[in-house]
Amino acid sequence: MIYRILVGFALFLSGFGSALAAPELLLAKELPARVEVGDYLISEKYDGVRAYWDGDKLWFRGGGTINAPKWFTDGFPKQSLDGELWLARGAFEQTSGTVRQNIPNDNDWRQIKYIVFELPDAEGDFATRAAQIEQIIKTAHQPHLIAVKQYRLNTRAELQRDLDKIVRAGGEGLMLHLSGAPYITGRSDVLYKLKPLSDAEATVIKHIVGQGKYANMLGALRVRAADGREFNIGTGFSDEVRKNPPAIGTVVTYRYRGLTKKGLPRFASFWRERAN
Repeated sequence: MIYRILVGFALFLSGFGSALAAPELLLAKELPARVEVGDYLISEKYDGVRAYWDGDKLWFRGGGTINAPKWFTDGFPKQSLDGELWLARGAFEQTSGTVRQNIPNDNDWRQIKYIVFELPDAEGDFATRAAQIEQIIKTAHQPHLIAVKQYRLNTRAELQRDLDKIVRAGGEGLMLHLSGAPYITGRSDVLYKLKPLSDAEATVIKHIVGQGKYANMLGALRVRAADGREFNIGTGFSDEVRKNPPAIGTVVTYRYRGLTKKGLPRFASFWRERAN
């Protein structure tokens, strides 16, 4: 009994330490109906695993170090970087599995790229930082270290055209970063995301047992959003997820189409467990 208590306490401290290590990063909001498109630098939204480079190690967004091979980070700059570990469009699960290996597999990691889109705490506006990123990447001479391509558009129609093109090619969407913005952290109006479907995160608080063909399996997840709203997510699950649902307390990402009159997500559909 004493052994179990000590082990549990050690795990608690380990989790607490990871939480303390979580880096403060800039997070995107959904693109509003009206925005001056010409004020923003635009890039593809990469569906990878968010990773923060502190000049020495790679960190998950939620805290905890990423066990990347030494050769992968050799040549990375000593200054902080923010980006995505990315394999290819539509390959999130494979990417996530690779970067979460306790013992990194070199063959798997050789397919991964670190796509950089921000310089945390750097001076100057975002347009200046984006130019600095390109120069840093050129100096590093690392084929898997890539600067996100940033460009400008003038109208919402042009933005929609590019969104449609990227989605047809298997991409996730677009990011819009206010070109004149200094570096800040938290969820902010200086950074927007544009996707065909909105997505958000919520914490699993209950498993609801299924019926019919889903008897003895997961029927729905009861979740709680950060603002306290509670609702069910009943679609989007694979059979494997229904057999092995996300644990109580897990943060999941769901997709939805707008909000109901009560402010709840409309047609909420499970997407995946959050990638830390």
